[in-house]
Amino acid sequence: MTADLPGLSIIKPGFMTLLQDSGRRGVMHQGLACGGPMDRHAWAWANRLVGNPWHTAALEISFGGFECMAETHLQIAITGADTSLHINGSPQPRWTALNMKPGDRLVLGHPASGVRVYLAVKGGFALTPGLGGSNSTLVREGTGGLRGDGSALQAGDHLPCNTVKSHGIQRQMPEQWLPDYTAPLVLDVIMGAQLDRFPSSTLHRFFSSCYTLTPRSDRMGARLSGPALEHHGVTLISEGISLGAIQVPADGQPIILLQDRQTVGGYPKLGAVTPRSLDALAQRMPGSEIRFRPIALHEAQEQEKRFLAFFQGQ
Repeated sequence: MTADLPGLSIIKPGFMTLLQDSGRRGVMHQGLACGGPMDRHAWAWANRLVGNPWHTAALEISFGGFECMAETHLQIAITGADTSLHINGSPQPRWTALNMKPGDRLVLGHPASGVRVYLAVKGGFALTPGLGGSNSTLVREGTGGLRGDGSALQAGDHLPCNTVKSHGIQRQMPEQWLPDYTAPLVLDVIMGAQLDRFPSSTLHRFFSSCYTLTPRSDRMGARLSGPALEHHGVTLISEGISLGAIQVPADGQPIILLQDRQTVGGYPKLGAVTPRSLDALAQRMPGSEIRFRPIALHEAQEQEKRFLAFFQGQ
């Protein structure tokens, strides 16, 4: 990290603000999670709007209440949850590249809808990559982030920014592409190899019922409340856990495992929620209602290929 470079100064970090790039790779065999943005769609758009390449770290700001000051000329983009955005007291649009000059103050309110806001800076932050070539913050493990110890950003923190010669074009996301974080949420599910552990009556109950996102949810997993899911046997030999895996513990209440999940587990898994559906889930408040629908593996793969082609081929 080049601490002497000007950049952003954190005045109010809000409830929780974390540095997140696309996540760590090649570390799960060490018992370490991948991390990365909870809403990869909003994170990727923030970087795209300022012309940053894939994997560039941005700020993930949960529940708003954030304030920072520019120490140099910057171009930024704010995406994600529907919050008020002001620079020097003047309202500004989200999902748009914005210019800031030294001394400018940016203030985010609390979300009217959605949970997580993403703030990207053109050129990215001047940080030394950590484990797996990543700066993603994993609070539970005490790894990554500004100080390398997994801590959230604090008031007074200085984020040095890479120098860019010009702000370039000011991009804006087409209005018809803006996500609606208040729409009914139906998550796509790829059926898993342990499907035979769940009776047909359980599968019917799962796909025909409504579940509620509980306040116990976090970056490790989305805990749901609803009709209990029965399965044959209690545990399995521990095995690696994929992103989005729907784990069913003894009480029958499903848990969708997320970016900071444990690396192995022995509970039966009904299937996995697709990455694109996880983006929508990341923007729902506790108490939100969730339904599920099955999706073919090849269809989920095509979704992911289109997503990566759009953002990595910018």
